[in-house]
Amino acid sequence: MRRVALGSQGLEVSVQGLGCMGMSEFYGAGDDAESVATIHRALDLGVTLLDTADMYGPYRNEELVGRAIAGRRDEVVLATKFGIIRDPADPTARGINGRPEYVRSACDASLRRLGVDHIDLYYQHRVDPKTPIEDTIGAMAELVSAGKVRYLGLSEAAPATIRRAHAVALITALQTEYSIWSREPEAEILPTLRELGIGFISYSPLGRGFLTGTFRSAADFAADDFRQHLPRMHGDNFDANLAVLAEIEKLAAEKNVTPAQLALAWVHHQGDDVVPIPGTKRRRYLEYNVAATSITLTAAEAERLGAAGAGVAGPRYPDMSSVNG
Repeated sequence: MRRVALGSQGLEVSVQGLGCMGMSEFYGAGDDAESVATIHRALDLGVTLLDTADMYGPYRNEELVGRAIAGRRDEVVLATKFGIIRDPADPTARGINGRPEYVRSACDASLRRLGVDHIDLYYQHRVDPKTPIEDTIGAMAELVSAGKVRYLGLSEAAPATIRRAHAVALITALQTEYSIWSREPEAEILPTLRELGIGFISYSPLGRGFLTGTFRSAADFAADDFRQHLPRMHGDNFDANLAVLAEIEKLAAEKNVTPAQLALAWVHHQGDDVVPIPGTKRRRYLEYNVAATSITLTAAEAERLGAAGAGVAGPRYPDMSSVNG
């Protein structure tokens, strides 16, 4: 697979990565053996960027990824995140911690779970409104100096926060949801990143699976699938969003590709500084996703898909207070 520069600090990644979150939680039951096989297949196909976080599981996903890359560490650009705190007694509860002492302890814990001596790309998962971003990034920069981290990233940060962080230590990548139906980054975030030389990681480029055409009603989600609680995925919003999907499926049929491949091709069409990380826990879907890197769109096709996505109904999350911080 072709590789591209992520940001302007020297990090090179495959043009498409692999999101590992769903292998351990959120999207129904997992299968560790198949997940490990999926990661191995991704590496075989030239996917270098693997994305995880300490809160996935929690902790189990980093352990899974660590087992999968054992013996193949030099093939991987390993990205993980810190900052979202989960209550063991109530897995649905969330907190955010960006205090310097927590940054250091979280990194050490991730290194142990991953079984590595350094993390290639370390993100603050969500901005802590109670801790100045300068303090958090200062602690992250210390991790780079100590050799525990190579490059720094932010997730779901606002342009002003990105600028403040970048003034303390160079930020290599920002990760935010971006897809045909989640285009908010285009207004301010992408222009800011391009001005500063920061790469962009698009998570949920398939609209958390909705844009694949797999789901036709909210009843299709498993009982433990968190998507059934997302505003776009239930009630009248679900039915309205089927119109977005219908347009994707129509063009996909015309091009003889799958809707998922077309949705990924649209993200790739936005530029080499935009790297999607579609998540999957099965080799079969991984191979479909990788094939999307060879699909090209005309300007008219890209515009048609973007226009369809503009009709999306519902916000990304029930509570948007923790994003764009």
